[in-house]
Amino acid sequence: MQHHAAERDAILDAALHLALHSSWASFSLLQLAESRELTLAELGRHFRSRDDLAEALFDRADAAMLALPPDDDEPADERLFIRIMAWLDYLAPYRRLVRDMLAYKLEPGHLHLQAHGITRISRTVQWFMEAARWQASGAGRIGGEILLTGIYLTTFAAFLADDSEQHQATRALLSKLLHATFGQAGH
Repeated sequence: MQHHAAERDAILDAALHLALHSSWASFSLLQLAESRELTLAELGRHFRSRDDLAEALFDRADAAMLALPPDDDEPADERLFIRIMAWLDYLAPYRRLVRDMLAYKLEPGHLHLQAHGITRISRTVQWFMEAARWQASGAGRIGGEILLTGIYLTTFAAFLADDSEQHQATRALLSKLLHATFGQAGH
């Protein structure tokens, strides 16, 4: 099992390397397999598609965010800020590739990827809420999740275009949105 996980990580690293030296759309799965000295069948046991590779990168961002220790003494908006920024910071070296990945997913013929994207967004927002120990129930939780999803998507879009040092513009936007929405809520 460890060998499978290590090989999967190495394949994703190779895909990111190939894409960073060209673009997400310009390398082929055959090139990726050859770079790891694998057959397409062997590659397919780890990743069935280019989109599976993209999802694995987002899984890594989720894992980086979830690895943060909780601090219940921080207010809810700060706990959310720290976790969302950890997620974005993980993706920062791959920002250009993430833009390419999303452009690929949003092509008109990729409705199946777009539907899966909605599930991905929901799952990541759920992880943000759990990792930040955000407590609410019923309609409050539903409303909060809808608001947090909007904040996350707004911030993610800003991050993808943010060329400021250490993504200061993204940080400022996220802080402002979270504080305005959750800062006084005391969740």
